[in-house]
Amino acid sequence: MTPCSRRKFLQTGLAAGVLAGTTPLRAAKGTATDWVTLGKSGVKVTRLAFGTGTMSGRTQRELGQEQFTRLVRHAYDRGIRFFETAESYGDMHRMLGVALKGIPRDSYRLMSKVTTREGVDPQTKIDELRKLANTDYFDVMLLHYQHTPTWVQDTARWQDGLLEAKVKKALVGHGASVHGLPALRQFPGNKWLEIAMIRMNHNGTKMDAETYNTAGPGSVPEVVTHTKTVLTEGMGVISMKLIGEGAFTNREDRQAAMKFAFQRAGVDCVTVGYKNTAEVDEAIENLNLALA
Repeated sequence: MTPCSRRKFLQTGLAAGVLAGTTPLRAAKGTATDWVTLGKSGVKVTRLAFGTGTMSGRTQRELGQEQFTRLVRHAYDRGIRFFETAESYGDMHRMLGVALKGIPRDSYRLMSKVTTREGVDPQTKIDELRKLANTDYFDVMLLHYQHTPTWVQDTARWQDGLLEAKVKKALVGHGASVHGLPALRQFPGNKWLEIAMIRMNHNGTKMDAETYNTAGPGSVPEVVTHTKTVLTEGMGVISMKLIGEGAFTNREDRQAAMKFAFQRAGVDCVTVGYKNTAEVDEAIENLNLALA
């Protein structure tokens, strides 16, 4: 890629990372619907995002378009202006595009996550997802579900592809989401990354462990340590699994998870999947309490 090579980008990122390393972690203050900046990406999002990946999107897909649209519009009216989906969530790009149709594009932020398959052209895939979502650009694009210790080397072609898409104005910020400690350990010191998506809650449910697909609890202390490190390096951090992928049926746990993510780990933003308006309202209230 000629306009912005990965090598040049990494050299620039190194200097930015050194500077960012002198910046202390931010204290959690404000409200769920405040706009915050995702580190050195410069992308501004609301602290609370609208996720569409509950049970890989099945929960949201089963609402049907009409009910899903009402849910998206309710979240927007309540001040949630950050919406996220992924290539692997079935029909969610299209459904989200329909739900957001007619809303001024500059009034919300849109994130997608792309599956880094072999034999797939990154530009073709990003263009396909933009068309499905009815958008000219994504505010954030992540390399989805990186779960091996060699993902940085294995996805070099996709890393270049995201940088090329940025030059073409098809996306604004870029990063990766990971599953498993071996993959997460590649986040600190990574100069390509602008935005890190990390699983986070107070008791390790559906969090990162030595085995990426473990059914047991993850290592909360190590995940928090890596999260704080990348924040000091200037990365923006978006957290997922705040309700343990639906496992937290007790509201006290849902509140504790929000408080832990912001007060203990210092994340910038969290994404939660919803199936009704009451869950949207509760998530806003829970995060407001965590930030109080």
